[in-house]
Amino acid sequence: MSTVTVSITEFGAHCADYLRLVEKEGSSVNLTRDGVLVARLERPAKTERADAPWLRLRGRGRLNGPPSTSMLCEVP
Repeated sequence: MSTVTVSITEFGAHCADYLRLVEKEGSSVNLTRDGVLVARLERPAKTERADAPWLRLRGRGRLNGPPSTSMLCEVP
């Protein structure tokens, strides 16, 4: 895995290429303004998931009644 350093202007002109570099090769991209590092673009850790928020809740619920019980309440 390598690190590439580019100016923000250069990154803006070729951002798709740099994103592809991070995605496919796992490289990091350092973004500079006037030679000063202002940001780093890198691939997220393996533990991070892009699942929908409701899927992240899977397995965290608790069943308080038998599975055959309806979720709807009867209104008197």
